[in-house]
Amino acid sequence: MTSVENLAGEEWRGRVGGSWAAEWVRTDRSFAELTGHLVEAVSSTLPPLALTTRRSVLDIGCGAGETALRLASERPDLDVTGLDLSDELVAAARERGAGQSNLSYATGDASNWQGAALFDAALSRHGVMFFDDPVAAFTHLRSLMAPHAPLAFTCFAARADNFWASELAELIGAPLPVDPYAPGPFAFAEADRVHAILDASGWQNATSERIDYRYVAGGGDDPVGDALDFFMRIGPAARHIATLDVAARQALEPRLKTWLQGHIEGGEVRFPASAWLWRATA
Repeated sequence: MTSVENLAGEEWRGRVGGSWAAEWVRTDRSFAELTGHLVEAVSSTLPPLALTTRRSVLDIGCGAGETALRLASERPDLDVTGLDLSDELVAAARERGAGQSNLSYATGDASNWQGAALFDAALSRHGVMFFDDPVAAFTHLRSLMAPHAPLAFTCFAARADNFWASELAELIGAPLPVDPYAPGPFAFAEADRVHAILDASGWQNATSERIDYRYVAGGGDDPVGDALDFFMRIGPAARHIATLDVAARQALEPRLKTWLQGHIEGGEVRFPASAWLWRATA
């Protein structure tokens, strides 16, 4: 059996992007502890100037817009552009950001999209692991940046340190990817590989910082049911479960509930998770 985890650009333009657009509340919740680290990483490199002096920031693979909206809200002196492959995700982001005058969104492939002018900084929350040719993509992204512009992005660290993925895959019998470096959530898990990609594409002063956080999968009145529904709709587990027949899915559900029950903390289903926070300059 081959892996169903790896994602291609066409999938983000279609079914996958639509699913994430519909689930932005829960996906944002799952990354809540990580988002602040990323926004601060790029904001701290751009000291506030007079409001008459405008600087621009590109959010790569912005999804439903949380990171772009948060940065634009916290930093009215910055003009933030969110870019994503998915029309559905960009539509959700625009709706959320309506009324934020220093925020805009565009639909496009970051590996070849052209901005109107050079950007003064860039960030990405888990949006850069899906390039078919990472070196070419990061080379192009560098061409969109002003000289010495800072870049900050996050990506998942090792699968084994992200229990929501490693334990779940084992429980449902999902196979590991045939190619661990193919576009997908853990394609950038190895720090040495990412450093080599950034170096080969011309980015300078690349550094990585490991961020351990809590991945929140379920909450509300029924956190187990909420988490179960979330995992059935989003991510590699959903893709694998969709390949099972009805009987297999029904047999799996009570096992998943028992597993989720064991991860309740503070009224939520939470998992240990780990990401890399990368910084570099153009």
